[in-house]
Amino acid sequence: MSKAIRKPTLFHAIVPLAFLILFLSLNVILFGDDTLSGANQIALLLAASVGSIVAVYLGHNWYDVRAKIVSSIGSAMPSMLILLLIGSLAGTWMISGVVPALIFYGLKIMHPSIFLFATVIITSLVSLATGSSWSTVATIGVALLGIGNALGFHEGVVAGAIISGAYFGDKMSPLSDTTNLAPAMAGTDLFTHIRYMVLTTGPTLIITLIIFLVLGFTISPTQGSVNIESTLIAIKATFNITPLLFLVPIILVTIIILKMPPLPSLMIGTLLGGIFAIIFQPQVVAQVSGEATNYFKASYMAVMQSMFGDVQVLTPDETVNQLLHTRGMRGMLNTIWLILSAMVFGGVMEASGLLVRITESIMWLAKSTGSLVATTVGACLFFNITASDQYISIVVPGRMFAKIYRKRGLKPEVLSRALEDSGTVTSVLIPWNTCGATQSAVLGVPTLTYLPYAFFNIISPFMSIFMAAFNIKIRRFKEGEIDETAEYSDEKNNQ
Repeated sequence: MSKAIRKPTLFHAIVPLAFLILFLSLNVILFGDDTLSGANQIALLLAASVGSIVAVYLGHNWYDVRAKIVSSIGSAMPSMLILLLIGSLAGTWMISGVVPALIFYGLKIMHPSIFLFATVIITSLVSLATGSSWSTVATIGVALLGIGNALGFHEGVVAGAIISGAYFGDKMSPLSDTTNLAPAMAGTDLFTHIRYMVLTTGPTLIITLIIFLVLGFTISPTQGSVNIESTLIAIKATFNITPLLFLVPIILVTIIILKMPPLPSLMIGTLLGGIFAIIFQPQVVAQVSGEATNYFKASYMAVMQSMFGDVQVLTPDETVNQLLHTRGMRGMLNTIWLILSAMVFGGVMEASGLLVRITESIMWLAKSTGSLVATTVGACLFFNITASDQYISIVVPGRMFAKIYRKRGLKPEVLSRALEDSGTVTSVLIPWNTCGATQSAVLGVPTLTYLPYAFFNIISPFMSIFMAAFNIKIRRFKEGEIDETAEYSDEKNNQ
């Protein structure tokens, strides 16, 4: 006979989470900035082990728990494959001169005082057009970080501006998967959801732009115009800089806008980078490959090396050399290890019902509209921290809160907006979340370094709570509308 499964208590649910917090805290104290090289991965696996013990104690079959772990890892597999391709794309775009060209022209036209402001605008527009924060950060974001470093800005400030703009576009674009997922979970349509998000996202973006504009005029970069000029000379001396190189990012952005899936899009972008390297940068190809006589051999070796491993393009300027270093797919392996470990922990917590139990325990706080939205925001943040997955942080709270929003007479777009104001944008602030781990690896900037400057991501959940607490533009059903919509909402939630 199968063992009866008991419902977990709040204590059961908190035990593995408490162990995770303990392990992560010890890692920060003992390993410092090197926690992502393995310590945090082991912490997640140890906490998952504790969660598994609790699950078995509650009567769950270990093989059922393992199946959920496998399913959880499977759901993150597309993200991990994208991450590998982003590593390859960064490599071929570096040796092809695409990233150096973006840095070169950016330094020529970008004034330091408006650089941070312009960075938010540029990444917002690219992400809005493509619907992908990941592609935006991996392409134009990497180039902007290089420009910011050359201008002398702290890497955390620049990365914060990049993340802020990229996640604004990801949150508002109709091409974004999370922008489609949130209204589906809440039971509203896509464009109603987007239009309603403008009420919180618009003021948040304006505040973010003002902050970065002020910072641009008040922060004194550590380098001057002499270094900028030497950077331009070094890039020009090493690469064949031509506007034709911009065809590569233009083609990539175009095919993404045309809704080609991310994996083939990134592969095309990677291969285009390799082809342009062979055509436009023979001197770089020879340097990277170490082969000066056989250009076919040199081309093959250089492109392959840039896709899978470390590449350092050397220039006459040692400072510039630090900008022209990529790690290919190999540089993403620690991040993939982190994502795998996080998915194991999230799978255990979800299979045993511990995640839902913790969220249920705070439902009593949701007495007013403001507290209901605040509880939703807290639940999304909680799932981003514990389940380590942006989609879970939208799907689970969306399913859990849909009925109570309807009972309170609130239209589903109120819920869908709260899900995106918190679940979408805070995922990148968690070091072991798939989003935080990926963007940190792509930019080469630790999550906790850019977190204080990701103003858009920090302000968004508070803006959502503020609007609800003061009953600003909160949409409610009119008499007779709720029953008509209930069936639709339930159907959506059960999908």
